[in-house]
Amino acid sequence: MPFFVRRSDGTELALKIITYRKNLPPSDWVLVEEKSLSLNESEGRQLLRALRDHLAVAESDQDGRYILIRVDQGTASLGDNDPAAVAAALAKVLSQNEIVRHLAATELSESLIKAFRGAIRLNEMRSAVVELRNLLDSNEGTEERYQAGCKEHSWAFGNAYVMSDDVRDISTGDSIDLLLPTVISGYRDIVELKRPDREVLIYDSAHRNFFFSAEVSRALGQVHRYLDVLQEVATNGLRDHPEIVAYHPRAIVVIGRSQGWDSAKLKALHGLNSRLSGVTVMTYDQLLA
Repeated sequence: MPFFVRRSDGTELALKIITYRKNLPPSDWVLVEEKSLSLNESEGRQLLRALRDHLAVAESDQDGRYILIRVDQGTASLGDNDPAAVAAALAKVLSQNEIVRHLAATELSESLIKAFRGAIRLNEMRSAVVELRNLLDSNEGTEERYQAGCKEHSWAFGNAYVMSDDVRDISTGDSIDLLLPTVISGYRDIVELKRPDREVLIYDSAHRNFFFSAEVSRALGQVHRYLDVLQEVATNGLRDHPEIVAYHPRAIVVIGRSQGWDSAKLKALHGLNSRLSGVTVMTYDQLLA
Protein backbone atom coordinates (compact mmCIF):
# COMPACT_ATOMS: atom_id res chain seq x y z
CA MET A 1 0.00 0.00 0.00
CA PRO A 2 1.57 3.33 -1.06
CA PHE A 3 0.93 6.52 0.88
CA PHE A 4 2.43 10.00 1.19
CA VAL A 5 4.05 11.57 4.24
CA ARG A 6 3.92 15.36 4.31
CA ARG A 7 7.03 16.99 5.73
CA SER A 8 8.24 20.55 6.05
CA ASP A 9 10.64 20.09 3.10
CA GLY A 10 8.14 18.32 0.83
CA THR A 11 6.10 15.16 0.44
CA GLU A 12 7.73 11.75 0.78
CA LEU A 13 6.41 8.57 -0.81
CA ALA A 14 6.30 5.61 1.55
CA LEU A 15 5.14 2.00 1.24
CA LYS A 16 3.66 -0.49 3.61
CA ILE A 17 3.59 -4.23 3.03
CA ILE A 18 0.49 -5.49 4.80
CA THR A 19 0.03 -9.12 5.79
CA TYR A 20 -3.31 -10.91 5.89
CA ARG A 21 -4.29 -14.24 7.38
CA LYS A 22 -7.13 -16.37 6.10
CA ASN A 23 -9.72 -16.81 8.83
CA LEU A 24 -12.76 -19.03 9.04
CA PRO A 25 -15.93 -17.85 7.24
CA PRO A 26 -17.75 -15.56 7.33
CA SER A 27 -14.99 -13.09 8.31
CA ASP A 28 -12.65 -14.50 5.64
CA TRP A 29 -9.30 -12.57 5.43
CA VAL A 30 -8.02 -10.83 8.58
CA LEU A 31 -5.30 -8.16 8.74
CA VAL A 32 -2.20 -9.15 10.75
CA GLU A 33 -0.82 -5.82 11.98
CA GLU A 34 2.24 -7.13 13.79
CA LYS A 35 3.63 -8.53 10.54
CA SER A 36 3.30 -5.35 8.49
CA LEU A 37 6.49 -3.80 7.10
CA SER A 38 7.12 -0.13 6.29
CA LEU A 39 9.50 1.02 3.52
CA ASN A 40 10.75 4.47 2.59
CA GLU A 41 10.87 5.64 -1.03
CA SER A 42 14.41 4.39 -1.71
CA GLU A 43 13.62 0.96 -0.27
CA GLY A 44 10.38 0.83 -2.23
CA ARG A 45 12.16 1.49 -5.51
CA GLN A 46 14.68 -1.25 -4.72
CA LEU A 47 11.79 -3.62 -4.04
CA LEU A 48 10.18 -2.66 -7.37
CA ARG A 49 13.39 -3.42 -9.29
CA ALA A 50 13.73 -6.77 -7.53
CA LEU A 51 10.11 -7.68 -8.28
CA ARG A 52 10.60 -6.86 -11.96
CA ASP A 53 13.71 -9.07 -12.08
CA HIS A 54 11.89 -11.97 -10.48
CA LEU A 55 8.82 -11.43 -12.66
CA ALA A 56 10.94 -11.81 -15.81
CA VAL A 57 12.08 -15.22 -14.54
CA ALA A 58 8.66 -16.23 -13.20
CA GLU A 59 6.97 -15.57 -16.55
CA SER A 60 9.27 -18.09 -18.30
CA ASP A 61 7.49 -21.35 -19.08
CA GLN A 62 10.45 -23.53 -18.19
CA ASP A 63 13.31 -23.78 -15.74
CA GLY A 64 16.73 -22.49 -16.67
CA ARG A 65 19.82 -20.61 -15.56
CA TYR A 66 19.64 -16.84 -15.42
CA ILE A 67 21.92 -13.87 -15.01
CA LEU A 68 20.87 -10.30 -14.32
CA ILE A 69 22.10 -7.57 -16.67
CA ARG A 70 21.85 -4.02 -15.35
CA VAL A 71 20.39 -2.20 -18.36
CA ASP A 72 21.14 1.19 -16.83
CA GLN A 73 24.81 0.34 -16.21
CA GLY A 74 25.51 -2.43 -18.72
CA THR A 75 27.03 -4.70 -16.08
CA ALA A 76 26.39 -8.31 -15.16
CA SER A 77 27.64 -10.83 -12.64
CA LEU A 78 28.31 -14.14 -14.38
CA GLY A 79 28.68 -16.15 -11.19
CA ASP A 80 29.66 -19.73 -12.09
CA ASN A 81 28.11 -19.53 -15.58
CA ASP A 82 30.28 -20.40 -18.57
CA PRO A 83 31.22 -17.15 -20.40
CA ALA A 84 30.72 -18.93 -23.74
CA ALA A 85 27.18 -19.91 -22.76
CA VAL A 86 26.46 -16.35 -21.66
CA ALA A 87 27.80 -15.02 -24.98
CA ALA A 88 25.61 -17.46 -26.93
CA ALA A 89 22.54 -16.40 -24.93
CA LEU A 90 23.37 -12.73 -25.51
CA ALA A 91 23.72 -13.40 -29.25
CA LYS A 92 20.15 -14.76 -29.28
CA VAL A 93 18.92 -11.60 -27.58
CA LEU A 94 20.80 -9.39 -30.03
CA SER A 95 19.26 -11.23 -32.98
CA GLN A 96 15.74 -10.04 -32.06
CA ASN A 97 14.40 -7.76 -34.77
CA GLU A 98 13.64 -4.75 -32.58
CA ILE A 99 17.15 -4.79 -31.12
CA VAL A 100 18.78 -5.28 -34.52
CA ARG A 101 16.84 -2.28 -35.86
CA HIS A 102 18.09 -0.17 -32.97
CA LEU A 103 21.68 -1.31 -33.47
CA ALA A 104 21.41 -0.43 -37.17
CA ALA A 105 20.43 3.13 -36.23
CA THR A 106 23.13 3.48 -33.58
CA GLU A 107 26.71 4.56 -34.24
CA LEU A 108 28.83 1.68 -33.01
CA SER A 109 32.48 0.95 -33.52
CA GLU A 110 33.29 -1.14 -36.59
CA SER A 111 34.82 -3.91 -34.47
CA LEU A 112 31.70 -4.09 -32.30
CA ILE A 113 29.44 -4.26 -35.36
CA LYS A 114 31.54 -7.10 -36.79
CA ALA A 115 31.38 -8.94 -33.46
CA PHE A 116 27.59 -8.58 -33.32
CA ARG A 117 27.16 -9.74 -36.90
CA GLY A 118 29.46 -12.70 -36.39
CA ALA A 119 27.72 -13.79 -33.19
CA ILE A 120 24.25 -13.46 -34.71
CA ARG A 121 25.31 -15.27 -37.88
CA LEU A 122 26.90 -18.12 -35.93
CA ASN A 123 23.80 -18.47 -33.78
CA GLU A 124 21.59 -18.58 -36.89
CA MET A 125 23.77 -21.27 -38.45
CA ARG A 126 23.73 -23.38 -35.29
CA SER A 127 19.95 -23.08 -35.01
CA ALA A 128 19.50 -24.06 -38.67
CA VAL A 129 21.72 -27.12 -38.28
CA VAL A 130 19.84 -28.24 -35.16
CA GLU A 131 16.50 -27.68 -36.89
CA LEU A 132 17.46 -29.74 -39.94
CA ARG A 133 19.02 -32.50 -37.84
CA ASN A 134 15.87 -32.75 -35.69
CA LEU A 135 13.70 -33.04 -38.80
CA LEU A 136 15.87 -35.82 -40.19
CA ASP A 137 16.14 -37.65 -36.86
CA SER A 138 12.36 -37.58 -36.49
CA ASN A 139 11.97 -39.09 -39.99
CA GLU A 140 9.91 -36.10 -41.10
CA GLY A 141 8.89 -36.77 -44.69
CA THR A 142 6.91 -33.65 -45.57
CA GLU A 143 8.66 -31.70 -48.31
CA GLU A 144 7.08 -28.42 -47.17
CA ARG A 145 8.90 -28.57 -43.82
CA TYR A 146 12.26 -28.74 -45.58
CA GLN A 147 11.24 -26.08 -48.09
CA ALA A 148 10.50 -23.62 -45.29
CA GLY A 149 13.84 -24.25 -43.57
CA CYS A 150 15.89 -24.09 -46.77
CA LYS A 151 14.17 -20.88 -47.85
CA GLU A 152 14.94 -19.23 -44.52
CA HIS A 153 18.54 -20.51 -44.50
CA SER A 154 19.37 -20.58 -48.21
CA TRP A 155 23.02 -19.78 -47.38
CA ALA A 156 23.28 -23.52 -46.62
CA PHE A 157 23.77 -24.09 -50.37
CA GLY A 158 27.06 -22.22 -50.29
CA ASN A 159 28.63 -18.77 -50.32
CA ALA A 160 27.99 -18.51 -54.06
CA TYR A 161 24.35 -17.65 -53.29
CA VAL A 162 22.47 -14.91 -51.48
CA MET A 163 18.97 -15.01 -49.96
CA SER A 164 16.38 -16.86 -52.03
CA ASP A 165 13.58 -15.08 -53.90
CA ASP A 166 9.99 -15.12 -52.72
CA VAL A 167 8.91 -15.91 -56.29
CA ARG A 168 8.24 -19.58 -57.02
CA ASP A 169 5.97 -19.58 -60.08
CA ILE A 170 8.05 -19.18 -63.23
CA SER A 171 5.21 -20.04 -65.62
CA THR A 172 1.70 -21.42 -65.58
CA GLY A 173 1.90 -24.83 -63.90
CA ASP A 174 5.63 -24.58 -63.13
CA SER A 175 6.29 -23.82 -59.46
CA ILE A 176 9.80 -24.43 -58.16
CA ASP A 177 10.99 -24.85 -54.59
CA LEU A 178 13.77 -22.23 -54.47
CA LEU A 179 15.20 -19.57 -56.79
CA LEU A 180 18.69 -18.63 -55.66
CA PRO A 181 20.51 -15.53 -56.96
CA THR A 182 24.24 -16.00 -57.43
CA VAL A 183 26.54 -13.55 -55.68
CA ILE A 184 28.69 -12.71 -58.71
CA SER A 185 26.11 -12.18 -61.46
CA GLY A 186 22.73 -12.23 -59.74
CA TYR A 187 21.50 -14.83 -62.25
CA ARG A 188 19.13 -17.39 -60.76
CA ASP A 189 19.68 -21.08 -60.12
CA ILE A 190 17.10 -23.66 -59.05
CA VAL A 191 16.85 -25.88 -55.97
CA GLU A 192 14.39 -28.77 -56.01
CA LEU A 193 13.71 -30.54 -52.70
CA LYS A 194 12.44 -34.11 -52.58
CA ARG A 195 11.65 -36.37 -49.65
CA PRO A 196 14.57 -37.58 -47.50
CA ASP A 197 13.14 -41.11 -47.33
CA ARG A 198 13.61 -41.70 -51.06
CA GLU A 199 16.28 -43.98 -52.52
CA VAL A 200 19.16 -42.19 -54.23
CA LEU A 201 21.43 -44.88 -55.70
CA ILE A 202 20.86 -48.51 -56.65
CA TYR A 203 23.64 -51.06 -57.17
CA ASP A 204 23.73 -53.11 -60.37
CA SER A 205 25.55 -56.30 -59.35
CA ALA A 206 25.70 -57.57 -62.96
CA HIS A 207 27.69 -54.57 -64.12
CA ARG A 208 29.18 -53.71 -60.71
CA ASN A 209 28.12 -50.07 -60.71
CA PHE A 210 25.64 -47.70 -59.04
CA PHE A 211 22.91 -45.87 -60.94
CA PHE A 212 20.28 -43.26 -60.04
CA SER A 213 17.00 -44.55 -58.65
CA ALA A 214 13.65 -43.95 -60.36
CA GLU A 215 12.88 -41.15 -57.86
CA VAL A 216 16.11 -39.32 -58.74
CA SER A 217 15.54 -39.86 -62.46
CA ARG A 218 12.07 -38.33 -62.19
CA ALA A 219 13.51 -35.37 -60.29
CA LEU A 220 16.18 -34.89 -62.98
CA GLY A 221 13.52 -34.86 -65.67
CA GLN A 222 11.51 -32.35 -63.64
CA VAL A 223 14.39 -29.88 -63.16
CA HIS A 224 15.38 -30.33 -66.81
CA ARG A 225 11.98 -28.91 -67.74
CA TYR A 226 12.28 -26.14 -65.13
CA LEU A 227 15.69 -25.14 -66.48
CA ASP A 228 14.35 -24.95 -70.04
CA VAL A 229 11.33 -22.90 -68.96
CA LEU A 230 13.35 -20.57 -66.74
CA GLN A 231 15.90 -19.94 -69.49
CA GLU A 232 13.05 -19.16 -71.89
CA VAL A 233 10.97 -16.84 -69.70
CA ALA A 234 13.65 -15.09 -67.64
CA THR A 235 16.57 -14.46 -70.01
CA ASN A 236 15.63 -10.77 -70.01
CA GLY A 237 13.81 -10.83 -66.70
CA LEU A 238 10.76 -12.70 -65.47
CA ARG A 239 7.40 -11.14 -66.33
CA ASP A 240 6.21 -8.97 -63.41
CA HIS A 241 9.64 -9.53 -61.81
CA PRO A 242 12.22 -8.05 -64.18
CA GLU A 243 14.91 -8.27 -61.49
CA ILE A 244 14.80 -12.09 -61.73
CA VAL A 245 17.11 -13.00 -64.61
CA ALA A 246 18.27 -16.49 -65.57
CA TYR A 247 21.05 -17.22 -68.03
CA HIS A 248 22.20 -20.83 -68.40
CA PRO A 249 20.76 -21.67 -64.95
CA ARG A 250 21.92 -24.64 -62.92
CA ALA A 251 19.92 -26.85 -60.58
CA ILE A 252 20.46 -28.65 -57.27
CA VAL A 253 18.31 -31.65 -56.37
CA VAL A 254 18.24 -32.59 -52.67
CA ILE A 255 16.86 -36.07 -52.05
CA GLY A 256 17.34 -39.07 -49.76
CA ARG A 257 19.89 -39.81 -47.04
CA SER A 258 23.53 -40.80 -47.23
CA GLN A 259 24.01 -41.55 -43.56
CA GLY A 260 25.92 -44.81 -43.27
CA TRP A 261 27.10 -44.86 -46.88
CA ASP A 262 30.53 -46.35 -47.46
CA SER A 263 33.21 -44.57 -49.47
CA ALA A 264 32.39 -46.51 -52.66
CA LYS A 265 28.78 -45.29 -52.68
CA LEU A 266 29.78 -41.69 -51.91
CA LYS A 267 32.36 -41.86 -54.68
CA ALA A 268 29.70 -43.19 -57.07
CA LEU A 269 27.41 -40.21 -56.37
CA HIS A 270 30.31 -37.83 -56.94
CA GLY A 271 31.13 -39.55 -60.22
CA LEU A 272 27.55 -39.50 -61.50
CA ASN A 273 27.27 -35.81 -60.59
CA SER A 274 30.45 -34.97 -62.46
CA ARG A 275 28.90 -36.38 -65.63
CA LEU A 276 25.67 -34.45 -65.32
CA SER A 277 25.47 -31.10 -67.10
CA GLY A 278 24.08 -28.21 -65.07
CA VAL A 279 22.51 -30.36 -62.35
CA THR A 280 23.88 -31.60 -59.01
CA VAL A 281 22.26 -34.30 -56.88
CA MET A 282 22.96 -34.17 -53.14
CA THR A 283 21.49 -35.86 -50.06
CA TYR A 284 20.05 -34.20 -46.98
CA ASP A 285 22.99 -35.48 -44.93
CA GLN A 286 25.36 -33.72 -47.33
CA LEU A 287 23.28 -30.54 -47.00
CA LEU A 288 23.45 -30.87 -43.22
CA ALA A 289 27.23 -31.31 -43.39
